[in-house]
Amino acid sequence: MALACKSRYKVFLSFWLAACALMGSPTAHASDTYSVAIVPQFPAVEIYRDWSPLLDRLKKETGLNFTLVVAASIPEFEDALLAGQPDFAYMNPYHQVMAKRAKGYLPLVRGGNLLTGVLVVRKDDPIKTVSDLNGKDIAFPAPNAFGASLWMRALLAEQTKIRINPVYVKTHSNVYRHVTSGRAAAGGGIHATLEDEPEEVRAHLRVLMETPGVPPHPLSAHPRVPEAVRKQVTEVLLRVAAEPVGQALMANVQMDSLRRADYMRDYFPLEKFGLEKYVVRASKP
Repeated sequence: MALACKSRYKVFLSFWLAACALMGSPTAHASDTYSVAIVPQFPAVEIYRDWSPLLDRLKKETGLNFTLVVAASIPEFEDALLAGQPDFAYMNPYHQVMAKRAKGYLPLVRGGNLLTGVLVVRKDDPIKTVSDLNGKDIAFPAPNAFGASLWMRALLAEQTKIRINPVYVKTHSNVYRHVTSGRAAAGGGIHATLEDEPEEVRAHLRVLMETPGVPPHPLSAHPRVPEAVRKQVTEVLLRVAAEPVGQALMANVQMDSLRRADYMRDYFPLEKFGLEKYVVRASKP
């Protein structure tokens, strides 16, 4: 009887020690649920529509749960990102520089098409050159939207030497509508979001200026996400992106021609442009 009790005690002790080791392991995640924050370039309803199918597929392939997080504005997204709140985040190229410095976020995958900012005006507007915008109201999604605002404002200030009145209207869609309605003389966006607009909007717009292309928005992970999970998510996304159905899913979230991302190759070069002086922080995380 004593031997049986002793044996049962050893079995209980081994299970208890194993459970403690798992709970104390740095690679364990409390509920296998990870938050995925998306920079709100588009209205929230469109982000949920486009990202939910991809995250459902990711859940099916990995057995993990993913919670989609959509901030009300790009500055709110930035506050959460720089505080290290989301486990995964889809962010613009300079957000990646900021997030790497602040919390060590690691880019996993990105699209293959370079991100190009565009400055648009109404098609019937007499404006012919960027210099004609001197002193005018120009709409931007948010101060730190990279191609659509941050880099565009830096180029306007340092290359064309014009002074503008920036008007921040939260999303790329709002920018294009501010221009078509005449509420702004011009607006900053990117090629991908402009092409995503309905024909009745694009038909009234004309591209006045483009920025040089850079590697596009990455999907990145906070370093607290276990390395095994980061690798699993990366491999599954690359595999899905190789399928015809998966290619459509990736196109919906602006990550066509998916490939691995590398910080030093893709985003470190942005550090040399001195864009810090054009970054606007609404609040400190």
